[in-house]
This record gives sequence, structure tokens and C-alpha cells, in this order.
Amino acid sequence: MEDILVDLSPVQRDAVTHIDGPSLIIAGAGSGKTRVLTYKIAYLMLNDVPPRSVLALTFTNKAAKEMKERIIKVAGKQADKLWMGTFHSVFSRILRTEAESIGFKSNYTIYDTTDSLSIIRSIIKDMHVNDKTYKDREIYNRISMAKNCLMTPAAYASNAQLADEDIQSHRPKISGIYQRYFMKCRNANAMDFDDLLLYTNILFRDNPDVLKKYQHWFKYILVDEYQDTNVAQYLIVKRLAEVSNNITVVGDDAQSIYSFRGARIENILNFRKDYPDYAEYKLEQNYRSTQTIVNAANSLISKNKKQLKKTCFSKGDVGERIDIIKAFTDQEEGQLIASMVVDTVYGKQVNYSDIAILYRTNAQSRIFEDSLRRRNIAYRIYGGISFYQRAEIKDALAYMRLAVNPQDDEALTRIINYPARGIGNTTMDKMQAYAADNNLSLWETIGNMPQDTGVKDSILKKITEFKELLESFIMRANIDDAYTFASDVIKQSGMMAELKANKTPEGVSRIENIEELLNGIKEYTKSSDNSEDSLMITEYLQSVSLITDMDKDSSKSSNSVTLMTVHSAKGLEFSHIFIVGMEEGLFPGTNSIQSEHSLEEERRLFYVALTRAAVKATISFAQTRYRWGNLMSSVPSRFLRDIDKSYISANSVKNSLESREKSQNLYKKNEKTNSVQIKPIKLASKSSSGEKADNTSFIPPGTEVEHARFGRGRIIGIDVEGNDARAKIEFYNAGLKTLILKFAQLEIVENPENRKK
Repeated sequence: MEDILVDLSPVQRDAVTHIDGPSLIIAGAGSGKTRVLTYKIAYLMLNDVPPRSVLALTFTNKAAKEMKERIIKVAGKQADKLWMGTFHSVFSRILRTEAESIGFKSNYTIYDTTDSLSIIRSIIKDMHVNDKTYKDREIYNRISMAKNCLMTPAAYASNAQLADEDIQSHRPKISGIYQRYFMKCRNANAMDFDDLLLYTNILFRDNPDVLKKYQHWFKYILVDEYQDTNVAQYLIVKRLAEVSNNITVVGDDAQSIYSFRGARIENILNFRKDYPDYAEYKLEQNYRSTQTIVNAANSLISKNKKQLKKTCFSKGDVGERIDIIKAFTDQEEGQLIASMVVDTVYGKQVNYSDIAILYRTNAQSRIFEDSLRRRNIAYRIYGGISFYQRAEIKDALAYMRLAVNPQDDEALTRIINYPARGIGNTTMDKMQAYAADNNLSLWETIGNMPQDTGVKDSILKKITEFKELLESFIMRANIDDAYTFASDVIKQSGMMAELKANKTPEGVSRIENIEELLNGIKEYTKSSDNSEDSLMITEYLQSVSLITDMDKDSSKSSNSVTLMTVHSAKGLEFSHIFIVGMEEGLFPGTNSIQSEHSLEEERRLFYVALTRAAVKATISFAQTRYRWGNLMSSVPSRFLRDIDKSYISANSVKNSLESREKSQNLYKKNEKTNSVQIKPIKLASKSSSGEKADNTSFIPPGTEVEHARFGRGRIIGIDVEGNDARAKIEFYNAGLKTLILKFAQLEIVENPENRKK
């Protein structure tokens, strides 16, 4: 028996050997919570507790599988008899046995999201409501929310607040849709994922004998990641534990970051009230990170008011202090991080796979993808897909591709009915058949569709309207600059209105991605430093098509940098972490600033990001960031001030952590700080008499300048040739460049301290 405890720390051993009564295991980041949970189950079995009487609940099948494999190694094959798995898999097993008690047959079907959406679409069609207002995904999310709060259609219909919200959103019939969806599932002997939780609660609520059976069956209940449980999961666990009172929950309130999925931090915060005779164990030793990273994370999370107090520590190396990097633009931020990745790999002798770049929103990946590609650094997108492979980006680019090349059948097929125009699959099948029979492209076909093809006149009219829209784009493709053209295409096609109408988190993310696409096009047009002509959309599409091809190759590499959102990073670890975009309005997000509850969750999210690092953490922010094609000033995130300065590198840029009150206008000319001042370059050219203008003296050699694409550098010299003045500039990250001043859009970096000398 003692053999399985020998590798545990004293507090881990105490938590494992506490068998009777409720216990709360507060497990800090990297503290070995999985080991404790695994060994506790093994310890129970080695103390003659029948495995069938142990219920262990996790949030992922992967976690359950790994834990069971570890238990088998310690306690033997009898671990196969454990009731271990995700909430949904375990409760589905119970419902199969007890199905008749709630009016189902034991062979019920479990619908996935695609099935559910299909049913909802058919209901919307049958009810003759506007599918542009009643969007299937939004209705599905609304119903899911209701079920996770244990609201049946009847409860939903009687809730005045929900009814008012639906009226305000111009969707008063959601209640009716929910009722029909609920009945369609029942009539089909089917449940969706949310039903597995809803019906388990109904089963135990309405069938006391069934509840009693499982209360006596499960002598010991263990729950992983308790801070992530929702209302439905919380109530099921609480009911099952009422008799034995032997419940162990493991979690970390400081890592509760999923409220948007229904998770309630109150479940773990209120455990002491729910189980007054609880025992508490704090796993505070971090086995992953250096002392500096752990202490910095402690200083950050201590600013939250709602928390279970603990003091995490590390006995590892002191480690390097955290670097905070200030970039002038978001583009420069990407270049700086890419350079630091290379320096880390070759300077610290680590693999690319040891490095991760974490961002708040998926849209931010674009800049870092581009910067890594330019340096030929392999990367992979974790928990998502490459920026240029996202559906909304491919849709937008398809419109632009078709305007440049109307013969592009793939692009036309993709967007002829997006946004929805009533040109369905049947019509497309007829068009494609006609095109094949007559050796025509689809574009040629939609201009010559005879009425005898079987396509209705009303559909032919819609096809004609689509053709006229595309013709207007074709006419402008070689006239407007790339950014103007792309912006107008996205608006006039109806894409923007379609995306803005979706208020779900997924919809907001798609809008952010489109914004990032336009930002990238804007930056691309500004890179035309050696030409008076604005870049056309044709050139941009050629460039982005090459980038996309490179992306396909790099994503296959196993030794690659990982790019992911902070939410996706939870539970993972890397030796070197770059946390990027730490600016007000981005991290924390604008909406989160409005409430203390949301702000504390954002701080917990930053805590999760910081504690993913084992050896080194680097944080970056940009002073300016493109938003919808405009370069906007940014303020460093308030969370940077929450980290004790003693854990921040002295090499970090000055004033990165100055108070937000002093940072509201980073470029105010009279600011009495060491922050940089920006002045536009005066253009050098010939005067009307043909003599050289003398305003080149305004930017003498040695002047520090900023460029939107290449970042910061110093002017080496200026040559005037004909009507053009060319500046030779040594950029700190991009190397030596020669730029024509009147196109380069350079700005002087002027330090107030230097002016005094």
C-alpha cells in the first residue's frame, strides 16, 4: 500500500488517503492534480472499495482514458469496472438503463450538432418565420442555454425575462421553436448532448427510487475540473452525493475561464457551504514552472476578490524574469515575436515545438502566421484552423477571386448562395449539368441559361441579380486599390450584414476575422514603397494564394511553433510562452471591462496564459493596431500593472507598466514621460524652379524612424535622384532597405529626453 504513496508530496498523500467524507482539493497550475485524482482512485481500490461503486467524472474522453490507464498500472485490470468518463458518457449510460422512467426507449439516438441544426432549420421553414432573423445556430445556442439551466420548453415559455429578451431581439417565436424541437426529438426517440444532462436531472427529480438506487450504488464520487461545472452538472453530482457524502472535487478557481459555456465559478467557491464537514487540501507546489513565473502569477491573481486563497510556490530554478515587449504597430509586434522565436530556438537550444504564441482571439493569428512564414518558421494552429482557411475568410476571398477571374467555378459555387439568395442545390445541379453539356464555365452559363433548363423564372431572376452584382465588382477590380475594393465587396455582397446579425460568440469571432483580413490588405497596400501606383486586388490575391500554399506545408511539421487562443491552451504546457496583444479592449476585451465579474474572469484567463510557461514567459503589446483599416492607438493592458515589477525584466521597455491614466494618449506631444513621440516625415522633392528642396535636413542620418511594415530603424543616408528622395534605412528587424520618401510614410521617433540634451 505504501508503495503507491512514496512518490507523493505530504499534502498530495494526505489528499489521496482521505477516504471518508467530502474533500476539496484546490490544485494550482502544474501542481499534479491528475496524479492525485488517479492515485486516490487507485488507493480506494487497494482498500477493497469495489470499482463499480466509484464514480469519476471528467470533462474530456482523453482525460478519462489517460487516468484509467494510469490506474490500471497501479491497481490492476479491475479498474476497467470503474464508472469513469465524461459527464455526458456516464449519464448516457444511466439513461439507457432508466429510459422508460422518462418516456424513452433504451435504444434512443444521440443527435450531434449537425442533426440538431437540421431539425431547427426544418422547424423554422415549417413555421414560415424569417430564417435571416431566426438563424439556426443562434436558436440552437439559445435552446442549449435553456437546457443547461434546466429549463424545459414550458419553463422557458413562462419566463418573463427570456420572453422580453426574445421580443427585443425580434424573435418572439423562439419559445415555440424550442417546444417543437423538444417534441421532435422525443417523437424520434432521440436526445441531443444537452438533453443528457437535462433528462438525468429530470430522472432523479421525478423518480426518487431511481435516485436512491444510484445514491447507494456510488459510494465514492470524484469530479475533475470542478470549477468548470454548470448548473445541471452541479445538481446531479450534489444529488448523488447526498447519501454517502463521500465526494471529492478537484479544481482551481483561478482557472475558471468558461462562463460563456455555462460554467459557474460559484460551484467551487461554495463547496464549503454545501459540505460543511469538508476537508480541504491545497496543492500549492508548482512542478512545472520556475519560481519567477509562479510568483508573478501569484501577484497577478491576488488582485481578484472572488477566490479561494492559496499561495503557489515552486522549488525549481529561480528562472528568468518576464520580458514585456512594446511594439509600435501590431505588424511590428508580429515581426518582433518571430525574431524572438528564432533567437530562442538557436540561443537556448530548444525546439520550435517547445514554443507557443498565445492570443485572446482567433483573429490575432493572422499577423503571427504571416510573420512566421516570412522567416520560414513552421507552425500549427491548435484548436482551430489557419486564418486563411476559415470559412468567412474563404468566402470573402472567393468574391474577390471571382471579380478578378470570372471563370473560377470553385469561387462561384462557394458564394452564389452566400449570403442566402434562394439559389439552392437543385438549381446548382441543373446549372452545372448545362455547363458540362455545353462546355461552358458556370459564369458563362449564368449569362446564357435558357428557360427550358427547368429553373424557375423567380430563380433565374435571382441568378441575374447575382450576375449584375458580380459585374459591378469586375468593373472595379482594376480601378480601385485593394483595400477600398475589398471593403466594398464585403459590404455590398451582403456578407457584412449577414455576419453582424449573428450575435453569438462565434459570430463575433467571424467579424473579428474579417476585420483582420481587411487590416492585412490595408498593410499590403501600404507596402508599395517604390511605386506611385496603389496595389490592386489582383496582386494581393496572388500574394495570399502563395501564403496559403505555404501554410499547408508548414502545418504538417511536428517540430513547429504552436499558435492558439488562451482558452485552447488550458491544460497544456510549453517551455517558452509568448502572450501577445496585451492591450486594453483586447485583453481584457471591451465588453469585459464593464463588469467586475467579467474582468476577474479575464484576469484568470491571463493567469492561465502565464502559467503555461515552464521556463520563460514573454508578453507583448502594440501601441497602435489596425481596426477596420484605420491605425488606432492602444493602451497597455491593466493586467500588466497587476504583476509585481520585481518579476519583470529590467530590459523590458520603459513605461510599459505606467498607469493607465497616464497612458490614455500615448502620443500626446506634451506628455512628460520617456514614451516616444511621433512626427510625420516632411517629404523631400524638387522645388518648382528645379532646385533641390532643402527639407531633407529635417531628417539627418541617425534619425530614428518608424515604418508600418518594417518597424523601427535608423536613417543611414538620403539620396536625391530626379524628383525622388530615397532614404537608406537600417531597420532593426528587417535589415537594410532603400525607400522613396514620398511613398514610404515614415514617421520620426523623437524622445523628449533626447531633445533636452
